[in-house]
Amino acid sequence: MELTPQHLAGAVLALALVLGVGIYAGHKVHNSVDFSVTGRRSGSALVAGTIMGTLIGGASTVGTAQLAFLFGFSAWWFTLGGGLACLFMGIFLVRPLRETHFETIPQFLSSSFGPAAGVMAALFVSLGMFINIVPQVISSAALLRSIFPLNGVLAAFIAVGLMAGYVIFGGLWGTGMMGVCKVLLTAISLLAVGGLALYNLEGFSGMLHAFPRYPWFSLFGRGVNTDLAAAFSLLVGVLSSQIYFQAIFSSRDIRAARGGTLISAFLGPAIGFGGILVGMYMRTASPDIIPAMALPLFIIHYIPPWFAGMMLATLLLAAVGTGAGLTLGVSTMLSRDIFQRIRPEANDQVVLLVFRLFIILIMLLALLTIYFTGSDVIILQWSYLSLGLRGATICFPLLFVIFLKDRISPRAGRRAILWGPLSVILGTLAGISLNPLFIGLSISLGLLLLDLLFNQRKNNMKGPGRFTLLG
Repeated sequence: MELTPQHLAGAVLALALVLGVGIYAGHKVHNSVDFSVTGRRSGSALVAGTIMGTLIGGASTVGTAQLAFLFGFSAWWFTLGGGLACLFMGIFLVRPLRETHFETIPQFLSSSFGPAAGVMAALFVSLGMFINIVPQVISSAALLRSIFPLNGVLAAFIAVGLMAGYVIFGGLWGTGMMGVCKVLLTAISLLAVGGLALYNLEGFSGMLHAFPRYPWFSLFGRGVNTDLAAAFSLLVGVLSSQIYFQAIFSSRDIRAARGGTLISAFLGPAIGFGGILVGMYMRTASPDIIPAMALPLFIIHYIPPWFAGMMLATLLLAAVGTGAGLTLGVSTMLSRDIFQRIRPEANDQVVLLVFRLFIILIMLLALLTIYFTGSDVIILQWSYLSLGLRGATICFPLLFVIFLKDRISPRAGRRAILWGPLSVILGTLAGISLNPLFIGLSISLGLLLLDLLFNQRKNNMKGPGRFTLLG
């Protein structure tokens, strides 16, 4: 891509604006609770900024346009699945989660299944989220190299620096405030380019003339099994990541938490729709391009340079924000659920320092992982492992605690939290072709259901209709 000085100036301006907000957010952090959950003072906007600042990443922008270039509207599952997950959270999970005073999902699970369950959940989910952080560093480095003349090593270091800077000063304050900026920039950019693409296509009637109805206008254009699996994976992914629940814990009340999740539920799919329009237009205008370049090339060729540079920086911030949000989630669990269990006497300033040290450590480990493992292997083979570890550890145990709290034994909860993710790891090492997520979820659900049925049968045997020796 040939970029002019105006493109570069616009990109630098957008990056400086968002990172400046992050530095400003650092002034709001006075203790570890401010850092991890904004002192529970977030309104709906900050809750939505935290959720969408992490959820709307490269897959929701560049990835959506890429898949729409190839298949059309089935690309919407990138954002539609996340939107459905946020809607589910807003309707069913906000109240039981926000009525507690927890900061992490492992703490929530510990309240029903015991401390060991919390430690196991923190370790497995942290590992799963870390595996997902690494591809965000790779994507951010690649986008940096497409905007600025950088070599691979320097781009990776800058990407890690941007992610650390996103959260290390302001914690969840920074994630939320920069998330609001990022989401506004992303929404304006994607809706604007989507509207321009629709205009160039001569409206929806022009789209219908240019493309056959199937597969281009079907949500299942890649096949029902493939697209339903994509939707289910996104749903489980959102319901298995600490940072999205951390946004709920940070809200000032239930109303603010619900408002933030519902804003995310509707704005995310709108952003995805803009990406779909761009991808389908580029299929008609430049069918020979690399599909992944559909959105960046549209921005460069059809948007004035200053604004195009800002939009390209917004795409970079999408990947940076996702990696930063995941990093904060891991840091929170390691600090609250591991470090403070080992050092319960540590004062708050030490805990705050540990939060930030964990962020730096996670970023350095991400760089080392890329160096020793290779970026292609990480992206292609580890994404399922990441989702499987998080989903098998959190998804069903969390839902059973919320909806069937008094009907599941702590022992069964601990077994599900242990054997669900372990089965994912063993299945991956054994090279089983089935998605590791489905293996882990099946084991977790099976253990919980067996316990539920056993307890129900035991309670029935104790019912009033049963004779006893005491009459």
